[in-house]
Amino acid sequence: MSTPVTVGLIQEAVTSDANANVERSAERIREAASRGAQIVCLQELFNAPYFCKAEKCERFDIAEPIPGPTVERMQKLAQELGIVLIVPLFERQAAGVYRNSAAIVDADGALLGVYRKMHIPDDPLFHEKYYFTPGESNVSHDDDHKGASGFRVWNTRFAKIGVLICWDQWYPEAARINALLGAEILFYPTAIGWHPSEKAEFGQAQVEAWRTAQRAHAIANGVFVASPNRVGHEDEPGTDGIEFFGQSFVSDPFGRILAEAGAEPAVVVARCDRRLIEETRRNWPFLRDRRIDAYGPILNRYLG
Repeated sequence: MSTPVTVGLIQEAVTSDANANVERSAERIREAASRGAQIVCLQELFNAPYFCKAEKCERFDIAEPIPGPTVERMQKLAQELGIVLIVPLFERQAAGVYRNSAAIVDADGALLGVYRKMHIPDDPLFHEKYYFTPGESNVSHDDDHKGASGFRVWNTRFAKIGVLICWDQWYPEAARINALLGAEILFYPTAIGWHPSEKAEFGQAQVEAWRTAQRAHAIANGVFVASPNRVGHEDEPGTDGIEFFGQSFVSDPFGRILAEAGAEPAVVVARCDRRLIEETRRNWPFLRDRRIDAYGPILNRYLG
């Protein structure tokens, strides 16, 4: 844990050309690696427009298996550059079973496993429950059942990492479980934005809430948090579409922002001094002082 690790986040706008999206992201990954990034995370569903804006059966055709063409392309790139890659995409696991997933590729190109999004939202223009089967509820370490879902931690060449996806970022339980499994850095690939009609009234508050929630996970668990978001306006016929707001960032265990982006495509690179994890937890021993004997009620949906 004494060795610093440098992380890179890719914040990008996408088009309907999947191959072009992949190649553009590959160039961004190369840029991140040239700036010293050892672990690079792409945004949620990185190789396609955010298709969940409407319920259309033909959009299931966007999905592909893991491993599949896109992940295999990224495995070769990871091996070439000697970096860890987190590759979020729409996964076809089986006929009729589709997931919002992230493939974790180690620095030698090996596919370490797949995280499948656990919390699935359903809001106007975010119709994810139509498309995605949620991840399974088992908890396992990286050396158990590499094809399993549930909350996972992967022991990559450079650090122990946890991966959660977008809507997962609002749930302290998900962050805490990853920390208890040994994660040093939590990655949250994201596709979040504004309904344009709400931006003037709620836009800044929404961005601040999104960042604050994740910085709080960093503080409460004594870990680094890294969140790449997409950018750009994406149309949907009959609606105003979604304006993805970017603002990707890396936070240290004190909640301090180490690096951040604005609302344009960007590569965010931050050096994470893992000694801060030990230092923070010694001074704020939240894990030590947890009353695990008293938390049984949290397993209920509601206690009113």
